[in-house]
Amino acid sequence: MKKLYHAEAGHGMPLVLIHGFPLDHTLWHHQLGGLRDVARVIAPDLRGFGKSPEARRAVTMEQHARDVAHLLDRLGLDRAVIGGLSMGGYVALAFAELFPERLTGLILCNTRAVADADDAKKTRETVARRALEEGMTALAPILVQPLLSDQTRKAQPQLIKFMEAMIGRQDPAGVAASSRGMAVRPDRMGLLHRIKVPALVVTGNGDRLMAPAESEAMAARLPNAKLMVIPGVGHLSCLEAPEAFNQAARELLATVD
Repeated sequence: MKKLYHAEAGHGMPLVLIHGFPLDHTLWHHQLGGLRDVARVIAPDLRGFGKSPEARRAVTMEQHARDVAHLLDRLGLDRAVIGGLSMGGYVALAFAELFPERLTGLILCNTRAVADADDAKKTRETVARRALEEGMTALAPILVQPLLSDQTRKAQPQLIKFMEAMIGRQDPAGVAASSRGMAVRPDRMGLLHRIKVPALVVTGNGDRLMAPAESEAMAARLPNAKLMVIPGVGHLSCLEAPEAFNQAARELLATVD
């Protein structure tokens, strides 16, 4: 495996932020700028996305988590706060299971711990095939549609083009590889009670892809978690409401040993 590309800013406590599907590290530009005074913010491109090496076969969430661990090794970091949005949350949970000794805090953003149902698995395969057959530029407007809340679309219409451009530049093979990898991830609800580090669970009350009730269920099982539901926000809470997200992240970081 070649090295993951990553952007970083700031100094101090390591905070690794993992993007969702089918996105890249630029999802976190408000956090790279807005949290640099309280953390060393590290935002990688996962394998097959952005500027990281290509992926030509299914990439599991465990493989992504191991890639993140290798990135920490390369940066000389033993432990870090790990955060992820959507697919990035799946990777963060895989990291927590594989490398519990390296976890100092956890941020789960617009994500879930349960495995895909059969219908969702079929959708993953459909997305994988369409990415390979049609290309990401064609798929981008379709995939962006459910990501932003109606309120965000009206108040911040520039985010629609920003997200379409981000999705449109992804490698179709990398998108297909992770779509298929998400379909085979295990249920990790049973893991949550074992995660003792400070945790933050963030969602938006307008998230059409993952209901806030799923975030509530995760927060209830995590022994040391705070739940934040941001009004008027959809699936991309870190981008749609960066000030609220960053304030919650600051509060979490202040509790981390």
